[in-house]
Amino acid sequence: MFKRFLPETTDFFSFFEDHSTVLTQMCNELLAMCEPGADLAVVVGSIKTLERKADDITRRCLRALQKTFITPFDRTQIKGLIGNLDDIADSIDEAASRILVFEIKELRPEVKTFAEILLKATNYLKEALDLLRNLKNEPAINQKCIAVIKLENEGDEILRQALTSLFKNGSDNPVLIIKWKEIFEHLEEGTDMAEDAANQINGIVIEAS
Repeated sequence: MFKRFLPETTDFFSFFEDHSTVLTQMCNELLAMCEPGADLAVVVGSIKTLERKADDITRRCLRALQKTFITPFDRTQIKGLIGNLDDIADSIDEAASRILVFEIKELRPEVKTFAEILLKATNYLKEALDLLRNLKNEPAINQKCIAVIKLENEGDEILRQALTSLFKNGSDNPVLIIKWKEIFEHLEEGTDMAEDAANQINGIVIEAS
């Protein structure tokens, strides 16, 4: 009986597309933070605003999922994918916020490297999600997802190199080392979450094909 009161369809693809757009904007802000003379407080504020926007998209998607009877693919996949995307936003926000809270005065070069990797990964995810409306795009979608997974591997290597450099040459200040280790780990976590999103997209395509 209650099914009659639920909307038959919701455009969940729009939620994914909108969220991925916000993610690329966050990565661009992260890159802007690395520019000489950047006002870290202003940039971190912009990233926080975008993270809240991403949260809002996620909440609206989940509310719509509760009210929608007919979905384009499995409900757990919709919930999982929007959650994966939001995890990327959270990781970027956590890293940026810590740079400000820890009163980091000079950014290490690895921040820019991570920002570039994250921007590439989120762009690939955005392209894959833009194609997801039509399963005839499966080969192109898979290519985008594979590219994201390769970037996650790069992220692992950058983290290893960053930590090696940090402990060998970074600072005689152990507190500063701990701060940077935490920042790097949040940035690398963003690439992990991007890989999770890519795997989720792959799973959707495989199950629907």
